[in-house]
Amino acid sequence: MNTLFDKIWDSHVVTMIEEGPTQLYIDRLYCHEVTSPQAFAGMRERGLKPLRPERIYCMPDHNTPTHDQDKPIEDPVSKNQVDTLAKNAADFGLTHYGMMDERNGIIHVVGPERGLTLPGMTIVCGDSHTSTHGAVGAVAFGIGTSEVEMVMASQCILQAKPKTMRIRVEGNLGKGVTAKDVALYIMSKVTTSGATGYFIEYGGSAIRSLTMEGRLTLCNLSIEMGARGGMIAPDETTFAYLKGRENAPVGEEWDKAVAYWKTLKSGDDAVFDKEILFDAADIEPMLTYGTNPGMGMGVTGHIPTVEGMGEVAKTSFMKSMEYMGFEPGESLLGKKIDYVFLGSCTNGRIEDFRAFASIVKGKKKAEGVTVWLVPGSWMVDAQIREEGLDKIFEEAGFQLRQPGCSACLAMNDDKIPAGKYSVSTSNRNFEGRQGPGARTILAGPLVAAAAAVTGEITDPRTLIG
Repeated sequence: MNTLFDKIWDSHVVTMIEEGPTQLYIDRLYCHEVTSPQAFAGMRERGLKPLRPERIYCMPDHNTPTHDQDKPIEDPVSKNQVDTLAKNAADFGLTHYGMMDERNGIIHVVGPERGLTLPGMTIVCGDSHTSTHGAVGAVAFGIGTSEVEMVMASQCILQAKPKTMRIRVEGNLGKGVTAKDVALYIMSKVTTSGATGYFIEYGGSAIRSLTMEGRLTLCNLSIEMGARGGMIAPDETTFAYLKGRENAPVGEEWDKAVAYWKTLKSGDDAVFDKEILFDAADIEPMLTYGTNPGMGMGVTGHIPTVEGMGEVAKTSFMKSMEYMGFEPGESLLGKKIDYVFLGSCTNGRIEDFRAFASIVKGKKKAEGVTVWLVPGSWMVDAQIREEGLDKIFEEAGFQLRQPGCSACLAMNDDKIPAGKYSVSTSNRNFEGRQGPGARTILAGPLVAAAAAVTGEITDPRTLIG
């Protein structure tokens, strides 16, 4: 019996090239402002039009400022990229959700919440975190700019078929453990290259217990393990999340769609190229101590020592320690921090803001800490206000910003200054990722909230009633 990945992939094969890649049909192409300009330029040069423009959605997110979005962007590079996307979308007749459009936001947040991302689809975008969309039971992966052009022109892509891996997490998740902690835990065990060449299917009782927002967070981080993508079989949680969304099927079409979606699962006898099993009881709130997302540990743990490391690994590890200003064997509890960032395509959904609010309610922002709360979309912003979370944040001394990728990456105004420590709910902690010289500690929304009110690394479980 085929795996879920095989079922979707095989149903989208147009032709097989002997001893070469597969020509794969693509259901949905997402475009943002950073990786699309060259693709549009190539289309113009060759005098081509998109084959199926109705399957392409464009929106700016990386370069958008998270304040004063109703005014012209001050940074000339960012302004040019955002303006160019708007012009390209208009010239080629593509759907475009521009800044201040209520449907705008981070592309990987907007896709699922607007019902554009559906089970059984093949989805691509010129962005590595496209793996997010696999959470609904889709085959979703990032592509290069030349491939963006290929999909625009032909609605197909040439791809080698990846191997399959199943990662199961069985048991009940403990107090204060979020989907982000699950992902950081898996990465700390698998490493950032352990899933290279594979497409991951996540399963097990702990995964099934996650909400859709949690599943989106987990699949988002598949790429950080080296995987081509990650996915979770659609179930009642998926259907309940998608029902009634703007672009989801309705009426009889909905019933037909759900009947098909229910077939999208790996059979009991499905064979994966690799299988890994984890126990949910072993996972506690997590954070990173180094300069790649795989350098993670439990919040109460200690940074590893160099004992038993090979020379190459030791050199790399010590370089990371020097950059972060940490010592091998050190605990990070009580470590003073300067910035907290809640947001990004990893943790910019309504559930993340609810979690953050649950910790900060009735407390005050720590003195000397800068906190950026950035919704992943205008829909998330509206939900925050409807639920009164904005009032909780306001009373605690936090300010809600406007949607965008923000401090996930140093491509807009929200940069962390050199040498400063940032507890960030985003996806990457590479050197300079949040700004030249910035020191990033990746964590989930509860660990971030605990740091925001204490001014230091704190186990959030001590603040949960």
